[in-house]
Amino acid sequence: MSLVDTVKNAFVPIHREGYPFIAAFGAATLFLGYFSSILFWIGLILTAWCVYFFRDPERVTPVDDGLVVSPADGIISAVGPALPPRELGLGNVEMTRISVFMNVFSCHVNRAPVRGRIARIEHRPGKFLNAELDKASTENERNGLVIESPNGTVAAVQIAGLVARRIVCWAEAGTSIGTGERFGLIRFGSRVDVFLPLTATPRVAVGQTAVGGETVLAEFGGVAGTPLVRIS
Repeated sequence: MSLVDTVKNAFVPIHREGYPFIAAFGAATLFLGYFSSILFWIGLILTAWCVYFFRDPERVTPVDDGLVVSPADGIISAVGPALPPRELGLGNVEMTRISVFMNVFSCHVNRAPVRGRIARIEHRPGKFLNAELDKASTENERNGLVIESPNGTVAAVQIAGLVARRIVCWAEAGTSIGTGERFGLIRFGSRVDVFLPLTATPRVAVGQTAVGGETVLAEFGGVAGTPLVRIS
């Protein structure tokens, strides 16, 4: 490996969605620094946080159609039966819902939990309640992807939070997506719900830390047992 490759591997890539924000934070820092050194250092810290927020690290995704991986970095906040959002057209029958809550320090790039064809994408305006609240699933602004996977229909729903005011989704309906493939992000602090057929067995517990594109949330065709815990 060359010295250039070594240096590149030492830095985490920044997603292009963050460039305008990083530039704005940097410009504000220089402006404030003209009047006060204290404000300059505060601005510099906030700029560094902005760079950190928009990081987009590479992930190693399990290659197995029987596994469902986490669509985001964060804490598992809910595991259990729930009705999917009505606009997704998945009927009035409960599915297994696994929620991943992202705080303002989490990586906010969202990834597909399974591979398949994106059958539908629906955006719904709404409130900006704390994304940790259960009612945020139905009352907050959200964007849902319905994916026809080899093991049935799966939905990934991006939910805006108390601080988050913008959901970005660059996936398109009618196209195929791979497990762990990036499809969007939310800024700044939010949640992603995954709705699975009841045939899927959850492999995580509430309070567990999940890594987007890597942590296994559930398994198809598995036997119910002790949830898997990722060892850092």
